[in-house]
Amino acid sequence: MDEKLGREKGSSARLITYVKDRPGHDKRYAIDASKLCNELKWKPTVDFKEGLAKTIDWYLENSEWLEHITSGAYKSYYENQYGINLS
Repeated sequence: MDEKLGREKGSSARLITYVKDRPGHDKRYAIDASKLCNELKWKPTVDFKEGLAKTIDWYLENSEWLEHITSGAYKSYYENQYGINLS
């Protein structure tokens, strides 16, 4: 992130606040894609590092969309459209 935003190396890492995990909360998440690969002959078109970089770029290029999501404005849309209370 620092490289993409032109920040001093390590600046973004200082923004992370670690919290204690909930009891019983998974310590690790993993996906076994072997069934996808073996049975459907699927394989990723980009490796993890490239995919992560593309994802970050997308968010940086779509800041208006991100602001709409993080502002909570979408909640009123869902409440009006579907009668669902997301508060």
